Amino acid sequence: MAATAQDSQAPLRGPEKKDEDREDESANRCDSRTVSRQYEQHSVWSCLQVITKLLYLLNQGESFTKKEAAEVFFGVTKLFQKQDINLRRMMYLCIKDICPGADEVIIVTSSLMKDMNSKTDLYRSNSVRVLSKIIDGQLLAQIERYLKQAIVDKSPVVASAALVSALHLLGNNAEIVKRWINEVQEAAQNKNNMVQFHAVALLHALRASDRLAISKLVTSLTKANVKSPLAQCLLVRYVAQVIQDSQPGPNGEQRPFYDFLESCLRHKAEVVIFEAARAICNLRDVTARELTPAITVLQLFLSSSKPVLRFAAVRTLNKVAMTHPLAVTHCNIDMESLISDQNRSIATLAITTLLKTGNESSVEKLLKQIGSFMSDIADDFKIVVVEAIRSLCLKFPTKQRALMNFLSGVLREEGGFEYKKAIVQSILVLIQEIPDAKETGLGHLCEFIEDCEFTYLSTQVLHLLGQEGPKTKEPSKYIRYIYNRIILENATVRAAAVSALANFGAVCEALRPRIIVLLRRALSDNDDEVRDRATLHLQQLEGKAGGPEAVQPRVDVNLTALEKALSDYLAGPTDKPFDISVVPKAPPPLRGAAGGLGLPSASTTSGGGALPATSAARKDPTAEYAELLRSIPQLAPLGEVFKSCEPFRLTEEDTEYAVFCIKHVYEGHIVFQFNCTNTIAEQVLEDVSVAMDLADAGDFEEAFTIPLETMPLNGVGQCFTVVTRQPGAIATGKIVNILKFKVKEIDPGTGEAEEEGYDDEYVLEDLEVTPADYVKPTLLGNFRKAWEELDPSTEKEDEYGLGQREALQDAVEAVIGILGMQPCEGSEAVPPNARSHTVLLAGIFVGYQQVLVRMSFGIDAGNNVAMKLVVRAESLELSEAIHQIIQDA
Repeated sequence: MAATAQDSQAPLRGPEKKDEDREDESANRCDSRTVSRQYEQHSVWSCLQVITKLLYLLNQGESFTKKEAAEVFFGVTKLFQKQDINLRRMMYLCIKDICPGADEVIIVTSSLMKDMNSKTDLYRSNSVRVLSKIIDGQLLAQIERYLKQAIVDKSPVVASAALVSALHLLGNNAEIVKRWINEVQEAAQNKNNMVQFHAVALLHALRASDRLAISKLVTSLTKANVKSPLAQCLLVRYVAQVIQDSQPGPNGEQRPFYDFLESCLRHKAEVVIFEAARAICNLRDVTARELTPAITVLQLFLSSSKPVLRFAAVRTLNKVAMTHPLAVTHCNIDMESLISDQNRSIATLAITTLLKTGNESSVEKLLKQIGSFMSDIADDFKIVVVEAIRSLCLKFPTKQRALMNFLSGVLREEGGFEYKKAIVQSILVLIQEIPDAKETGLGHLCEFIEDCEFTYLSTQVLHLLGQEGPKTKEPSKYIRYIYNRIILENATVRAAAVSALANFGAVCEALRPRIIVLLRRALSDNDDEVRDRATLHLQQLEGKAGGPEAVQPRVDVNLTALEKALSDYLAGPTDKPFDISVVPKAPPPLRGAAGGLGLPSASTTSGGGALPATSAARKDPTAEYAELLRSIPQLAPLGEVFKSCEPFRLTEEDTEYAVFCIKHVYEGHIVFQFNCTNTIAEQVLEDVSVAMDLADAGDFEEAFTIPLETMPLNGVGQCFTVVTRQPGAIATGKIVNILKFKVKEIDPGTGEAEEEGYDDEYVLEDLEVTPADYVKPTLLGNFRKAWEELDPSTEKEDEYGLGQREALQDAVEAVIGILGMQPCEGSEAVPPNARSHTVLLAGIFVGYQQVLVRMSFGIDAGNNVAMKLVVRAESLELSEAIHQIIQDA
């Protein structure tokens, strides 16, 4: 019975055991899948971290070696087996940034093309972007049909990616991309805003080199149904580009397409409204009638609840106020309410705009309002305020005391170097332009250097005190401030203070004994230069080394010619000593000029600071003439000279009169300086002037002349003729010049001139004003960055044949000489035996508008040189002007 019972119970435990084993097995499988999933997620996460770190290194400027890049690339391509979306996106970024070589691209192409045909829009769009980045023209032809299909894809993400990729491909594969024009035009009718935006941009890029084609495109798009606000903004910019070349009609007719811009002012999207208003404000030679609707819209934006609209409006009005202050005056009430705006950037722009448009009676009120928030804004906006105050002071000289006191007050507050430099430069300009402000400004600068942490500004102020202090009514009061610098400051400032004290001793004879005592104390200074300067100036003041006048020696040679002569002397081996007599002399002081001032030394700038001996300074003679032009009362109101050109001879050699012309370009004027010499001892020439026939230079109008009282015999005297033009305009033309004077014969018996003479005239050579006269060289630290910051729509490209040259270097030097711009990054030097070379040039057009040039040269076996010229500027007009310079050469 017992055995039977046991036997009967045994089968009951069998099924239970099997169920338990089955459950354990299922649990083990679940645990295994969980572990596998967790492991896979961990591996994906690790890959994401590694790729992120690699991309970070690339974006920080690190570069991989070819071997490292290949290892990373092959490692990334293995991840195509993973289907994780985030990982796939990082893979795309990594492949684009590494940019594999031609041998490696083929490996990843098949995977990317597989993604192009995926059902996932994210894969399709990103694979298109990656392919456009890494493929060449041969591979592009193979996948062309896929890209054309992607442009008209139903998915906006894919279509937009294909259009952007086409924009990138256009640079090197223009002929292939142009075949997609039908698909692009179809995409321009897409209902998606982003697709339409990219399609319009691509349509314009396809016609960028053809002005007529762009005009036709603009005409068709203005009539089409462009609903995308972003695309509409692009269209507004293209319209502005087209009408930039047109001029208002003679009877006040509207420009072409102006009605379209005006209609955009009533658009539903605020961004389009603002873009249209800004385009109208930026039109060349815009009239008050054309400005009115744009100003009205911007005035409405001033009271908007959105800070971005208020900021955009007030910034645009701030720029308009520089050229059309009366048009902005209607907005003054609205801008006054923005002075207390919580956004200090808006408040700053509002107050500076009011400073430009306000009247003389509102100056004190505006200064009080500015002072309430100056400490709360960034230095960049403080500089804007300071520049506006400087302009206001030049506009209302009678308010110079209040404005100067404000500048001195903010000068004592905390601030960075650029901010303090802007204040000091403003005070220097006011001292030079407003005589009544000189002593007040010098006093404020003396207080500033008592507690100045910037060596550059201290030395600049000390230099100015040494130049202007001895000419004041009480020069002795400045000596204490200067000597304190010798006691308290660093070696650089001490050296500048020693030279400033020496100037006082040289000019003020009554102060000379006191200055000598102070300089002797500097003989024990622990710095070599300070001791050397003190020793030299003591010897000069005591008459042992040239006398007091040697402290401020006048260099009577042309410094530009001296530099060239010294360079030529050092270039070749010679045993002969350098002969300074072969260097041309500098012109003598201007007869009849205020204070008897002549040409300043090239070692000083108009601001009183030291001028570094750079190649830019050598090519730009503006600094040599700035002091002379400012010293003439009739020319001082014209403002600062932008550029002075090299002298141009208007008479043949060995003639009875020698006349050279120097063109001085201002914002709205050109001053023609004529250096005149009489070589006939039997005649005295008086009341000398140059009459200009402007029949072939219709953009100019003669303003006034400054005659020369007597033309010196075998010396140089100056007379001036001033013509006006539209401010900032690139006016050109040929000018006929006639030298007019009164002749008085010399009596051989007495050697004196007759009392009465007769009027006579002498025809001079024609003078031509070219676009090159409006550009001057400028140095750039980072050409590539400056190039990318300029608007690509201003780019203009063309090719030129330069004929046969002995070497590529000759062609480079010739073109640089024609353009008068500054070579950057040492690109002016052509490597030996090079068959091609690229030169980078930088310059500034009148109105301080930047222009950059890329010149690619090539020379063939027959020494024929070809040049590709690409220009970017702040406007398309300036880019075309550079090409015009080359075409006219």
